[in-house]
Amino acid sequence: MGSSQDGIDRIDGTDWKDEYSMLTKADMTATILANAEVAPEHYLMKLAVSGAFRDAQPGQFVMLRPVGRGFPFLGRPLGIYSLAENGSGARIEILYRAAGRGTKVISTLCEGDRIEILGPLGNRFELKPGMKTAVLVAGGIGIAPLVFLAERLSAKATPEGPKMILYIGARDSANLLGIDRMKSFGAEVRVSTDDGSAGYEGPVTDLFREDLLSFNASKTEVFVCGPNPMLKRMGAIIADHPIRCQVLMEERMACGMGACLGCTIEVRTPTGVEYRQVCTDGPVFDLREIIWR
Repeated sequence: MGSSQDGIDRIDGTDWKDEYSMLTKADMTATILANAEVAPEHYLMKLAVSGAFRDAQPGQFVMLRPVGRGFPFLGRPLGIYSLAENGSGARIEILYRAAGRGTKVISTLCEGDRIEILGPLGNRFELKPGMKTAVLVAGGIGIAPLVFLAERLSAKATPEGPKMILYIGARDSANLLGIDRMKSFGAEVRVSTDDGSAGYEGPVTDLFREDLLSFNASKTEVFVCGPNPMLKRMGAIIADHPIRCQVLMEERMACGMGACLGCTIEVRTPTGVEYRQVCTDGPVFDLREIIWR
């Protein structure tokens, strides 16, 4: 993953080696501390990483690839669930779903195994000064990066706020993840499931829509992550409302650094429609900018 980028230039003309020339081989490998199934097809991986990850921010992600295996040849993009200092290095957690061949291979790795890691990559959530309420909307495994965000919001919270409200939806109660951790950060939690086995029966976007008018738009920030159909519905819900909404896009990626152009999306800009790469221009965007096809 690291060496495969040698000689590939960015669109702006700079070489990838310029950006990562300060990273050592140790920076680009991690030791697995744990990798346990916490729900059907969902795993929580704990990694010991180098100090290069200590400044990772909510919204950023990593590319992971097993060491010494022919498959997967390319890394898999996974969001950061939590971050903590660990001596001179750091410890990160990755909450992921074993949905495809690559992540299923990663799910078989055990404590003590080494894994290639590239990151932290991408931009981050922006926190608006004066924010009094942070509304987090998660669909399925989209809870993962929002837990990291809630951790940081909790650490910086004062008696004046921000208050955190989590709207979380999943197929069923077995697939509701991260709730206990969110509650430990002081978040108020509202649940929905497709089958009605927990909380409201129906899309999590319906729960959010019911409360939308109760939020003070000038002092509220919405952060959302989930499958694209959910994000599209969120865009329609806020279309005529002034509330600010940041979305973390989940797209398939090959390199994670903008070289392959495999995660291109269309966005609205003051000058018209333009193309953006989720890995380098994102993964966090203004939800209103996204063009859905």
